[in-house]
Amino acid sequence: MDFTLIVVLVIALALIFDFTNGFHDTANAMATPIATGAMRPKVAVAVAAVLNLVGAFLSTEVARTVSGGIIREGEGGIQITPELIFAGLIGAIVWNLITWLRGLPSSSSHALFGGLIGAAIIGVGFQSVDFGVVVSKVILPALMAPLIAGVVAFIATKLAYAITRRDIGKPDGRGGFRYAQIFSSSLVALAHGTNDAQKTMGVITLTLIASGAQAVGTGPEFWVIAACALAIAVGTYTGGWRIIQTMGRGLTEVKPAQGFAAETSTAAAILASSHLGFALSTTQVASGSVIGSGLGRRGATVRWGTAGRIALGWVLTLPAAGIMGAFAAGLAQLGTIGIVLDAVIGAIVIGGIYLWSRRETVVHTAGINEIDDAGRVVKIRKTPRKPPRQDRKKVAL
Repeated sequence: MDFTLIVVLVIALALIFDFTNGFHDTANAMATPIATGAMRPKVAVAVAAVLNLVGAFLSTEVARTVSGGIIREGEGGIQITPELIFAGLIGAIVWNLITWLRGLPSSSSHALFGGLIGAAIIGVGFQSVDFGVVVSKVILPALMAPLIAGVVAFIATKLAYAITRRDIGKPDGRGGFRYAQIFSSSLVALAHGTNDAQKTMGVITLTLIASGAQAVGTGPEFWVIAACALAIAVGTYTGGWRIIQTMGRGLTEVKPAQGFAAETSTAAAILASSHLGFALSTTQVASGSVIGSGLGRRGATVRWGTAGRIALGWVLTLPAAGIMGAFAAGLAQLGTIGIVLDAVIGAIVIGGIYLWSRRETVVHTAGINEIDDAGRVVKIRKTPRKPPRQDRKKVAL
């Protein structure tokens, strides 16, 4: 296959992955404000889309980690080919869609890394992967960040409820957290753009370096940043309602105060990791924060069965996407016919997942708690206040 053509195909497939990343991870920022009624679903995803777009332009540290860290390339290293990157992206996209179909907030980041690592190992060998970078900037943050974010969310929730403790006859002021959630969820969306959009930038940059179109060690070009920012923003706007339902209602019943605590903790963790160049799973951080906030609110119940399913998805993502990427890389080794087979099989699997999802459609209102949305469904008329006793005597006369 013509070398320029395969590079173009890889860039197109990378942007498709970026699109799936957007709707797969919308829940990270907007599940809790939708669940509490702080924001209407379609308004929430529109705000998230705009802020993901803006956030993608704020930093490129994570992109550099992906393009020049995980997979060795350039002088003194092993050059991964665009064909192998193509195969890795297929593995990542298929796994992303499988977990979306099941409503599991798995890591799009780990799907991407797993697909690329599996493809590189099959196509080049184990020496093509810098496992030191994988452990220090992918696996360790994946273990520590959700735990840290969960503890911070637990403490923040305890503080929020302690400060607004109810006194007889006095308002507790907790309703104001709904307005605060608009700010905190927007901050999460902005942070998501600074981290997740960059992973696709890194993949495209890696492809350009591998093809000789860009110098080794350089960061993403402006057009790459703009294209990835737009792709993830459009994906976010489509709304991943299945995962929003799981995050907003599946783990615990979220109230405004704990939602604000969870979102603030998530944003802090993601922004810190983006600054340090950690290719963090924003989904894992958001899930850890929601669980921590559920433990922090007295009377709340964390659904550990759902949490267990999510954790299982986290564990399986890296190896599962790696196996799919390795399979696609094996076919890609056949040359042009292999690339065509990868594209055809990938299209069939993606089409099948989409058709399967149509059997049970999840609408945009699925993530709203029934109690918080009841006021929009039932119009309650105020009962006329009875006049004072003296006035009633006058009326009788």
